[in-house]
Amino acid sequence: MATEALVKRVKELIALARGGKADEALAGYAELFTSAEFMTYPPEERRSALKLVVNAKVPPNRPAPNVVAAHRAAKKPLEVMLKEHNEPLDYELLGICCVFEGDEKRAGELFRTGLSLERARNPQSDLCGSLMKWVAAV
Repeated sequence: MATEALVKRVKELIALARGGKADEALAGYAELFTSAEFMTYPPEERRSALKLVVNAKVPPNRPAPNVVAAHRAAKKPLEVMLKEHNEPLDYELLGICCVFEGDEKRAGELFRTGLSLERARNPQSDLCGSLMKWVAAV
């Protein structure tokens, strides 16, 4: 089953990161996100794997090149998911990737679009609050 392969790979990458091999883990995530196979997984599972990198607690003001590369690799699958599903969370994740690349203008547009969608669904959600913080930050 394809999903089992994704879970196995993500567990391997998490183990690398926890074992002090963050560079190898980030390179592995970048490879995973750019693989053709990654786009065959269900959107929820792709989103979960992408969140591990995109939402990692790394300050965006001076990220290491490997962190930027992993965020850059996450952009393509997120852009495809936006077109397919138009989910507010995907706007936030893609916006964060843009922040790491230094494209705050596009990030702001993505955050505002995601916020508009999420406000229409549930203005009291945690995602709505998170998106409001991002809009204020860029």
